[in-house]
Amino acid sequence: MNASRTLELTPVGTACCEPSGPPAVTAEDAAERAVVFKALADPNRLRLLSIVKNAPGGEACVCDLTQPLNLGQPTVSHHLKVMVDAGLLHREKRGTWAYYSLIEGALERVTGLVESL
Repeated sequence: MNASRTLELTPVGTACCEPSGPPAVTAEDAAERAVVFKALADPNRLRLLSIVKNAPGGEACVCDLTQPLNLGQPTVSHHLKVMVDAGLLHREKRGTWAYYSLIEGALERVTGLVESL
């Protein structure tokens, strides 16, 4: 069998299909959401968030957060900073210690970020 077949090629620069519509999330919104999702993507950060959220009085000293995770203070402080920068935790300095608390509405905000995709 010597059947000749012709292959049709799409010219360069021509879309093969029509876009389904504009993206639901802009590039800027996606970048902002990624900061929050990256902060939550680490198991140690999730554990820290849980400890702070459930701490008596709703706040925890960094000095009390190293032992439960078996991590050094600089590592714990780094993880906490990432969550502060993501808008999940509030940091208050008292003397030589820093105390962390969950920002009111932060978890609801995360839920909203997912639901609005």
